[in-house]
Amino acid sequence: MTGRFANIIVDISHEKVDRPFQYRIPDALVGKLEVGMAVMIPFGLGNKRIRGYVMEITDRNDYDEDKLKMVDSIVEGGVSAQGDSLRLAWWIRENYGSTMIAALKTVLPVKKKVKPVVRKTIVRKTDSATAKMKAQEFESKHQVAKARLMQELSVQPALPQSLVTGKLNVTTQTIQALEKAGLVEIHTEDAYRSALPGNLTVSGVKKPLSENQRRIVDSIAADFAEGIRQTYLIHGVTGSGKTEVYMGLIEQIIAQGRQAIMLIPEIALTYQTLVRFYQRFGERVSVMNSRLSLGERSDQYERAARGDIDIMIGPRSALFAPFERLGLVIMDEEHEGSYKSESMPKYHAREVAGALCHMKDASLVLGSATPSIESYYRAKKGEIKMFTLHERLAGGQLPKVYVEDLRSELKNGNRSVFSRRLYSLIEDRLKKHEQTMLFINRRGYAGFVSCRACGHVMKCPHCDVSLSEHTDRYQRVSRLICHYCGYEMPRVTACPKCGSKYILGFRAGTQQIEELLHREFPAARVLRMDADTTKSKDSYGQILSQFADGEADILVGTQMIVKGHDFAKVTLVGILAADMSLHAGDYRAGERTFQLLTQAAGRAGRGVLPGEVVIQTYQPQHYAVVYAASQDYEGFYREEISYRDLMGYPPVAHMMAVLVLADDEQTGAARTKELAGQAKELSCGSRAVIIGPTEALIGKINDIFRFVFYVKHREYKVLTGIKDTLEHTIYLKQWPADSVQFDFDPMNHY
Repeated sequence: MTGRFANIIVDISHEKVDRPFQYRIPDALVGKLEVGMAVMIPFGLGNKRIRGYVMEITDRNDYDEDKLKMVDSIVEGGVSAQGDSLRLAWWIRENYGSTMIAALKTVLPVKKKVKPVVRKTIVRKTDSATAKMKAQEFESKHQVAKARLMQELSVQPALPQSLVTGKLNVTTQTIQALEKAGLVEIHTEDAYRSALPGNLTVSGVKKPLSENQRRIVDSIAADFAEGIRQTYLIHGVTGSGKTEVYMGLIEQIIAQGRQAIMLIPEIALTYQTLVRFYQRFGERVSVMNSRLSLGERSDQYERAARGDIDIMIGPRSALFAPFERLGLVIMDEEHEGSYKSESMPKYHAREVAGALCHMKDASLVLGSATPSIESYYRAKKGEIKMFTLHERLAGGQLPKVYVEDLRSELKNGNRSVFSRRLYSLIEDRLKKHEQTMLFINRRGYAGFVSCRACGHVMKCPHCDVSLSEHTDRYQRVSRLICHYCGYEMPRVTACPKCGSKYILGFRAGTQQIEELLHREFPAARVLRMDADTTKSKDSYGQILSQFADGEADILVGTQMIVKGHDFAKVTLVGILAADMSLHAGDYRAGERTFQLLTQAAGRAGRGVLPGEVVIQTYQPQHYAVVYAASQDYEGFYREEISYRDLMGYPPVAHMMAVLVLADDEQTGAARTKELAGQAKELSCGSRAVIIGPTEALIGKINDIFRFVFYVKHREYKVLTGIKDTLEHTIYLKQWPADSVQFDFDPMNHY
């Protein structure tokens, strides 16, 4: 790419810079500089050399050419970002709010190069007979290592050096001596670190698609062949064979010379997904997640950039694999909150995937048994095309679901974590040598307070979300707070509805459940899967493989055990605390609960054996529980969307959270009040609604005080416009760039 000027974004976090700066390109670099390259440039009054990224190369100078500084050099080994990556970074920055550098670091393949892997091979330089004779000669001289190596080379003309120094126990010095004698030579070639487990095999077997599955694959493939690019939603019940549809689509896309990204919500799902895709597509598959080493990640991105692979599997970061020929992005379990980044920029992979597909002329496929309200809302409006799969692939029936009222259990004297029905069903499965999964619904726990006798939950009278229990860090006085509007009240000691003294927060943990299982069922083999037991790189696969191989009777864990896993011998699923996400203090609580309960229930009876599910709750009449028990998504959607419409919550309207951080409490409160006031002034003409400001859910982390307010409006562009104005204020006030964070349609409350 030729041009005399380069527009460069500066890679510096402590400066108030978030725009391109123009530089002259020296004659020596004309034609060598490319968009996305990392370069060293003089910056500031002292002309300190810092790193930047080339965003544009042009012949048009925006300033007096004599006053423009010169690009110093290209960073050796710096990773080049493609033009699409830069455009995508800019899109993220504009739509979610962050510095351009933060957006660039999100989409750039890797931040730095790592030492390459070198593969060495020992090759004989003589014929087989001579090598055998030399082996005998070395043997007679008691040079056993040389004899051993030459004997092996007489049979095989070349051997990997790793095998020679390992299994044959031949030292590098011995190899060098044979090389000096002219008997062998060492061949060296660069190699990639493998990100795949070593036990994967290619079967090439394709399961025949059902009529409905084939209809979906053919329809989307026909659109693609005709040049139609759009977003599709596959709404299929648990066990309906969505993965087979994904593989059928990817096969069609690859046949047209394009590449595909397969997004999964959790690292825990990587192994099972990878096995199925590798069996079908072999070495053209790779994987990307945070458990890989820096070298493994670097090599997979390099392979993707070189076109050595066709399919990248992984969580949301896999979306930024540098595929030049991207034709398809698939988001499995698209409803999952883990697709939303909780660090700046706070992007949602679903929306970024849509922007990326538009840039790459690719199609986007979303899949879920419990689609996000946002996606289903768009499908209902005709903005995306929806397909449905109503039946399980194996022909099995959906599990029978029991809803156990924990209020009745308490009245009847049962204070155990297990209801009487769940206890007896666990005993039954142990006798039958069938498997059980116990799920503790801890997601979204925020100290909500409920009555164990009647199920009443303390709620905000203004926002229709549960109040969260707080203890004042100075006076140690408990109070109940709404983290949307700031409403608060003293902590209650008796239920305002029934007068019971059993009104308090619920606390449970996987470790306590595991210990209880060992006491109640001493003969049971129990596995636990949570954040504590999955810290190592291969822990997910190890635990899941053990359970799949029948080495345990009961698997107890958090939400990571209920997402997409398929175990034929699991015939019982117990959901121990449905209420914990039901009253998490934010408007998505009902949706999250319905999704988790439905997904958890879907783990039972996926093989030939029928399944049963026990949902334990203090709110058996809540619509999320009722519709999850009957696996009725449409009924749940109708009730949930009417609530969102009434309260002005996404997707009917949009919401922007503004989080203000400060190391001084008064400064943070003052800045939040100032920004909220400005947002209120801007909202007068647009009719935006301002909620707050108030102290955040966790008011102080690492000595940093946190405050928040929310802005709601039906039009997303109105919110981005308010965001732009607030960013300009932050710039003019010279506040630290990272002291204010924006989150659009937040997945979690602050």
